[in-house]
Amino acid sequence: MATTVEELLNMLFDMIDEAKNAPLSSEKCVIERDKALDLVEDIKAQLPVELAEARKVLNNRNELVASAKREAEELHKRAETEARRLVSETEVMAVARQKATEMMAQADQKAKEVRNAANQYCDDVMRRAEEALGDAHTEMRRVQAKFREAMGTPSTTTSANRMYDAEADE
Repeated sequence: MATTVEELLNMLFDMIDEAKNAPLSSEKCVIERDKALDLVEDIKAQLPVELAEARKVLNNRNELVASAKREAEELHKRAETEARRLVSETEVMAVARQKATEMMAQADQKAKEVRNAANQYCDDVMRRAEEALGDAHTEMRRVQAKFREAMGTPSTTTSANRMYDAEADE
């Protein structure tokens, strides 16, 4: 006895195909009724089992396809999220680089301004110091002249009595 519906149907087909023609008819044949009915009964008995198995296979296939679709969608979403993150990081990096460049330019400009201000300040301090020294020198000459006048010595003296003259050193 065959175990699958396909084998049973093949047996029934062979039985009909090999059957002898009915007398005086080429379209009709003679088969053993009991054997044919047994095969049909076996087919009827096997058919629900095979249909149930086919449904199971179909359901499993559908579940696998659905699972694969879900997995593909999830993978696609993760890829899109990762791509957005990478693009975002790239944009953030570009903005950060731009901002760093701007900050460096501002720092360079500020350093130039501070350097210029420091140079101007130093120049101004040296100019005031020079003026103060000039004023002090002038005041020193005036005081020296008054001192000589108070001592009763003329402005020009002999080299023996001569006092130190800062201008002569210049």
